[in-house]
Amino acid sequence: MSLPTKMSGVVLTGHGGPEKLQWRDDLPAPKPGARDVIVRVGAAAVNNTDINTRTAWYSKSEADAEDASWSGKPLSFPRIQGADVCGRIVAVGDLVDPARIGERVLIEPCIREADGETLETPWYFGSECDGGFAEFARVAARHAYPVNSDLSDVELASFPCSYSTAENMLTRAAVRAGETVLVTGASGGVGSAAVQLASARGAHVIAITSAAKADKLKVLGASETLDRNDDYLSVLGGKQVDVVIDLVAGPQWPALLDALRPGGRYAVAGAIGGPMVELDVRTLYLKDLSFFGCTVLEPQVFGNLIGRIERSEIVPLVAETYPLREISAAQKAFGEKGHIGKIVLDLN
Repeated sequence: MSLPTKMSGVVLTGHGGPEKLQWRDDLPAPKPGARDVIVRVGAAAVNNTDINTRTAWYSKSEADAEDASWSGKPLSFPRIQGADVCGRIVAVGDLVDPARIGERVLIEPCIREADGETLETPWYFGSECDGGFAEFARVAARHAYPVNSDLSDVELASFPCSYSTAENMLTRAAVRAGETVLVTGASGGVGSAAVQLASARGAHVIAITSAAKADKLKVLGASETLDRNDDYLSVLGGKQVDVVIDLVAGPQWPALLDALRPGGRYAVAGAIGGPMVELDVRTLYLKDLSFFGCTVLEPQVFGNLIGRIERSEIVPLVAETYPLREISAAQKAFGEKGHIGKIVLDLN
């Protein structure tokens, strides 16, 4: 197809509330660089990164929001957000095989190449570069992964960010069959993905969630559940876990380390319960614990995830669907945390 010069989409005009999200019908449509592809976006999901970026949650300074991105570098506005993208390749650059046109793809959200250059510090799709909350998106060809699946665009768009984050945490923590894995925030996008992916590895999964969502998480693969308000150690009854997959942090964080066995591993990729925690360093060194902060994807993670999707080892969890124009309502629903899985914006 011949690419249009203009497209519709949503831009973030600055840090702040939902009023900073603006629908536009006159956005410049992207053109491919030599090593790029252009993807016609079919669906793009909402995730924490979108909202955290908009609200400047990543900033460690109360004075300004200069560092309010996941990489700690200033953002430029307007910015098209959207890290979770499913679509089809409609154009390619001069150095990309034209046979790729028409491929259905998922975009890897952790970007190691942009504008034909390898990045010293990886970017996040929809943060340091424009993402998928528009009709078309540009990305280096290496980050557009073909996917062969009968799932819809909306269902496939529920996978990239949450599931690759969860897969990365499990990979970094080297989760093995037979191990006991404790997952916090288990009803959210990353948490529910971690439950599925850890179960697919043959792990015994303990999911921390609300009582209302416990049964659904057991269907996804959780062997046990804890209520998020429980005294974890009392309920576990002395049972120790091999790995903690943490997306919450917050005031109950010390109990997570207490629940780990000596030599246990702790992986974190979120702090929705509060980023400031109290650490007794003696727990860390006397138990020989290993800590893993997980943002940048290991090189094999996204390809492994595509394989699990194509083999139907994991299932999509779409809680609600909205048209892109209703992104503010979608983000409001996301923030209310009444759902399990993903909220997806449908562009078809």
